[in-house]
Order: sequence, then structure tokens, then C-alpha cells
Amino acid sequence: MQNRRDFLKQAAAGSVSVAVGGTLAGFSPKSYNRIIGANELIRVATIGVNSRGNSMGGTFAQQKNGEVGTVCDVDERAIPKAIQTIAKTKQTLKPKSEKDCRRVLEDKSIDAIYIATPDHWHAPLAIMGCQAGKHVYVEKPLSHNPHEGELAIAAARKYNRVVQMGAQRRSAPTLTEGIEQLHKGIIGRVYLAKTWYTNKRKATTLKPGTVPSWLDYDLWQGPAPRKPYQEGLIHYDWHWFWHWGTGEALNNGTHEVDVARWGLGVDFPTRVSSVGGRYEFKDDWQTPDTQIIIMDYPGRISLMWESRSSNGRKIEGLDRGIIFYGENGSLDTGGDSYKVYDLDGKLVKEVNPSVAESDVQGRNTASPSLGMDNLHVMDFLDAIKSNRRPNCDVELGYKSVVAMQLGNIAWRVGRDLKIDPQNGHILDDKEAQKLWRRDYEKGWEPKV
Repeated sequence: MQNRRDFLKQAAAGSVSVAVGGTLAGFSPKSYNRIIGANELIRVATIGVNSRGNSMGGTFAQQKNGEVGTVCDVDERAIPKAIQTIAKTKQTLKPKSEKDCRRVLEDKSIDAIYIATPDHWHAPLAIMGCQAGKHVYVEKPLSHNPHEGELAIAAARKYNRVVQMGAQRRSAPTLTEGIEQLHKGIIGRVYLAKTWYTNKRKATTLKPGTVPSWLDYDLWQGPAPRKPYQEGLIHYDWHWFWHWGTGEALNNGTHEVDVARWGLGVDFPTRVSSVGGRYEFKDDWQTPDTQIIIMDYPGRISLMWESRSSNGRKIEGLDRGIIFYGENGSLDTGGDSYKVYDLDGKLVKEVNPSVAESDVQGRNTASPSLGMDNLHVMDFLDAIKSNRRPNCDVELGYKSVVAMQLGNIAWRVGRDLKIDPQNGHILDDKEAQKLWRRDYEKGWEPKV
């Protein structure tokens, strides 16, 4: 079987055909409704097609071995736009439209689902997808809380599904090379990773309102206990409210912390602390706009994340990034490239994507991340074909997500957390342990 780097390099060079072939071992008709044949496409349903989901629908439709069979959203306005995006690709099939994701899961023609819903839907829908025999690509964060993240892993394993979290840097060829160099000792023993994110977000004020005619608000709430509709919440600012969102730590920090944990070669921390608050505005935000999370790992290793959601001043000239510090120097990254410095801060090596990689990754587009999306989707489809785990398998994603969830829990209880490094669970703190899971609307409780 190809190793990760070989696949990425061949994909970037355009020499990998990810056409699907063969019968996947261990699949029964009950667990997998449509066995994928040698000349068949993997048919995907995109669920949550505003903004990110709209763009990714186009990415899936462009794949030579994939097509979008259904687009689904509780906002009826989003569906025509998503279908138009897909129509602009090579795909000739016009996707079906659907409002209720449960009907999508009943469709035996769908092989996989892509999830770009609000955070509180991610793990429950991923679990439902596995149970329905679908493979799952779920955007970060994997889960709204640690407990349901554990359930998502259990579901992927029980039903033998490919579950990929949308941490596209895991499929970036040059970054993968940089991580391999770290592991081979290019800067000696690595003991610290610093990550950051900055933005210029504005104040959020919610007010009572009437549910718009275009929105199925009950279905939007789904697994979350019911709350009255408020203007200003949908479609983005739910991120800053604990009932639905996970704050900037999981909204953006997941990306950098995942790469940092990958480079450090660590799993679960031993201690997590967090400071910060809602400092810029006096508004309705519940999550911090300014936050620092520090995670200590076994082996004298630390990982730090810094966020300023409402002050866009860059760090090291970048609005987001990662620096690894080692005994012989440092390595900087953030996208599909890396730089190596000596202990005096002198640049000694810089590696950027090759021309072939740049072409495949679409680096002439408005956003370099679009190219990494393409490779990450390719990896997901190839993992289905090969019956292997993808680059950001559900378990890898969980370990990065739970680190940031623990940071949020530490911030909410106002103290450091002692963590079991074997499984990431909180030790000796009953108040914090209550935040390991959430309550659900009756009948929506995720189960495996």
C-alpha cells in the first residue's frame, strides 16, 4: 500500500488515478448499500452548503472519481447556489436537493456525505452517517464536545467507515515533508510549538426575531436543546455561543494545533490551562475573543495557541501560523511550505511547493487553501477505494480537537486541568468533568 507521502507526491504530480475499484473487505449489504465497482463514481451528498459547503461541493464535483448526487441545507436559498457551483464544474449530473439530512441518509445511491453544518451537528451527523453505511468527510471541529467525539470514533470503527476530518494541511505534500524532517531531527529535539490566529471580527448582538420563511429552524437546531430564534445568530455568529459553537479555539485553532501536535508527535496532554476573555467589545459573545491555551505533554513538550479575534495585527508577518522550537533551531510553517532557522534566527532552509504541486493545488486561485482542499478530498476518495484510513482519520482529528476543547473547559472553570495522558480525560475535577459532554434534545441523543 502506498505510504502517505508517496500518494501526496504522485497526486501533486498528477500521476495518481483515484478511480475506484474492487469490493471493500468487511462490508455487508446491510452496512454498505452500494458496493463501488471499478468504473463507478463515488457519489457524495453535501450537507450544509452555505459558504464553505458551497465551495467544497465544487471541489468534490471536480474529482474524476467523484460526483455530488445531492445537496442538502435547512436554508432553501442556499441550495440553488450550490447546484450552480456544481454546474460550473465538469459534472454533468444535476444533483438532487433536500432539506432534511435524514432523508439523505436513507438514499441508497449515496456513498458518502460531506458535513459543513454548525458545530453542534458535526459528530451526531457523522455518527448517523456511519450507521447508514456512508463514508464521512466532516469539517473541523470533529465534535462539539469530547464525549461525542469519542462516539464518532466508535461509530467509524464499528461500521468500518472512512471518516476524514477537514484538516486539509494533513494532505499538503511540502508540509508533510517538513513534518518528516522534524521527526528526523532537522532542529534536534523539538520541545515547543507556538501557534496563533488573528482576525478583526466585530461585535455580535442578538435580538428576538421571527423565523424566516426560508429557514427550517427546528432542523437547524437538531441535536441541541431548543431555544427561541434570535436575529444575528445564523449563519455565522453561532460560533461564539456555547450552545451551538466552540469559539475561535475550535473554529480556527484546530487547524494550527493539529499540525503542531502532528509535528510534536504527541497524543494527549497531561495539563491544560487557558486565560483570556471577551475584551474588545461588550456584546453577546460568550466565548473569548482573546485567548491563550497552553498544553503540556509527556516528555517535556508544550504546545501554545494564541488568538486575537478582534485585533488583526499579525505575528511573524502572518495572521495564522506555527513555529516549532528545538534544541538546534526552529521550523516555521502554516501552509504547504516551511522554513528552517538556526538558534540565532538565521534562515538556513526554505521549501515551497514545486511547480507541479502548485498546478494541481490551484495556487493561482484566490486562496492557497483551496489547493489543499483538493488534495484532502482526493485522499478521502482514495481511502474509500483502498479501504484504508485517511490522512486525517477520525481518531487523529479527535486528539487535536479534544486538546482545544480541554482549553475551553479550563477557561470556563477558571483553572488548570490535570489530564490523563492515556485518553485525554479530565482528572479530579467534577465541575470540569461535567463539560466533557452536553445535553441533547430528546430523541436526538447520539448513540453507537
